Amino acid sequence: MRAEAAVKALRENDFQAYYFPTREGGIEKALELIEPSAVVGCGGSVTIRQLGLLDILTERGNTVIHHWRDDLPREEINRLRKEAMFADVYLSSSNAITLQGQLVNTDGVGNRVAAMIFGPPRVVLLAGYNKIVADEEQARERIKNVASPKNGIRFGSKTSCSQVGRCMDCNSTHRMCKATVILDRRPTLTDYHIIIIGEELGY
Repeated sequence: MRAEAAVKALRENDFQAYYFPTREGGIEKALELIEPSAVVGCGGSVTIRQLGLLDILTERGNTVIHHWRDDLPREEINRLRKEAMFADVYLSSSNAITLQGQLVNTDGVGNRVAAMIFGPPRVVLLAGYNKIVADEEQARERIKNVASPKNGIRFGSKTSCSQVGRCMDCNSTHRMCKATVILDRRPTLTDYHIIIIGEELGY
């Protein structure tokens, strides 16, 4: 099974990795990994929203820092992006997980990939089985032709990929593919947990 193979490879690369067939198990594990008193920073993630984790954590009493709010001015959004870097736990998803146990992620701003490398002392990522790919090449293909176009449509972006549904390698200032980070192994100073769920989640 691809999910189990990905978990095995991630563990071999010094990540803590888990597989749950349903979202309920994944959510329970995430809550186990996040202390009720922890300040939680969240990267922009459709997966995390689909799982309802921000609301669950807030209701539990956690302080949750997230910038996905339409009512905020740009300056406040950017402040929250930076503040999330200093949380106790960073919560997000991954654009792609390879069967070699790599995490491949692409950002436009860079706050999410920065936090995943060297930010909060603990990172908890949740991803649906649809994020699993064979290798780095397929990961890049997935990001360019699946994740980015769908995110562009969601944001109402003027990028060419959101118009035609595939990467055109544009030079637009609105381009979302600006910083790609590949984690081959666990970053030395970060306690890393990856939860794979046997459902299709996120982009």
